[in-house]
Amino acid sequence: MTKRAALLALAFALVGLGASVTAAYVHYQVLQNPLYTSFCDINATVSCTEVYQSRFGTLWGIPVSLFGGIWFVCAALLSAGSMAARPQVRESIPGYLFALSTLALAAALYLLYASVFILKAYCPMCLLTDAAIVGVFIISGAATSVPMTTLPGRLTRDLRVLAGSPLAIAVTVLFLAGAATTLAFFPRESSGGPGTASTPTADQRSELEQFMATATRIPLIIPRVGAKVLIVKFNDFQCPACGHSYLSYKPILAKYESQYPGAVRMVLRDYPLNANCNSNSSMVHPAACHAAVAVRLAREHNRGEQMEDWLYTHQPEMTPDSVKQAARDVGQVTDFDARYAATLELVKADVALGTQLDIHSTPTFFIDGVKVEGEWATQYFDEAIAYELQHPPAQ
Repeated sequence: MTKRAALLALAFALVGLGASVTAAYVHYQVLQNPLYTSFCDINATVSCTEVYQSRFGTLWGIPVSLFGGIWFVCAALLSAGSMAARPQVRESIPGYLFALSTLALAAALYLLYASVFILKAYCPMCLLTDAAIVGVFIISGAATSVPMTTLPGRLTRDLRVLAGSPLAIAVTVLFLAGAATTLAFFPRESSGGPGTASTPTADQRSELEQFMATATRIPLIIPRVGAKVLIVKFNDFQCPACGHSYLSYKPILAKYESQYPGAVRMVLRDYPLNANCNSNSSMVHPAACHAAVAVRLAREHNRGEQMEDWLYTHQPEMTPDSVKQAARDVGQVTDFDARYAATLELVKADVALGTQLDIHSTPTFFIDGVKVEGEWATQYFDEAIAYELQHPPAQ
């Protein structure tokens, strides 16, 4: 690898590392601070938070961005090594980089597929890391001069050379220790399943209470029906964050219903990100209008909850036709087509209300009139309800 190629590979690795570190910081803030708004949450389509909170944002509870950061550190060290290592090692490094970048590119393409075709949401930091991986892949591939089949034998030889260099040993130990420490101590998402909430710290609780006490409360003309706490959720049944929040918050709402029957009321309002029923949106979720209609019709047969469960757990493969079939099989709706147009007008009425309330993305919650854009971690959602039960707003 020439010095120019090595410097280019190093530059791409550092750009990718910067993007990965930024992504990890945003993910950390999303986990730790319920009031945090990411700079790259531009709308429902361009949203780091929606991608990070999806099932594709973590691996074994660890943010994918951390694995990316570790990979880019390794790529940077190899790139630097191609300029400073011993000659017999230096000629093998482009091959190592090419092999590593091939694996990384496969993972990046899978995540890009998930972003484009499943989530229909894009993370700018993720796209930047993808570009950095492609850069390293192209440069290392062009610079590789040894047969890839010889890499296993070369690796054994180069490791013996590495063992004879105190500097190389020190760098390797620091890299491995740093990677292990980062993965071990970075806060994980709850592994106890949906609704599992860790206890907020005193500072986090104080910050949340301060926010709830001072936030502007928007009056909503929605009956409380005797509830002390009214939660309104503007929702899209094909939105991954809406599905995740539904599954995560369901046990919390069930807990309060058990402890304080009727005290907490959750009201769903439709805001499909689909131009067929929402003129404020592009065609982000093609089946969202049909899904909203299906739930409304299923409620008439007391099958609304079952219909919601099906929709949220079948988001990746949802199409208008599959929703219509599920409405029949799960919601017991036999007249979907005949009633679609009239029911869609009710969905549009919710969209109109959302427009008045300046809704831009889903989910958006109003907890006793306090607007919350996006999904809070379960412990903060739980804490907000507890706070509102103790400090009910003036009626």
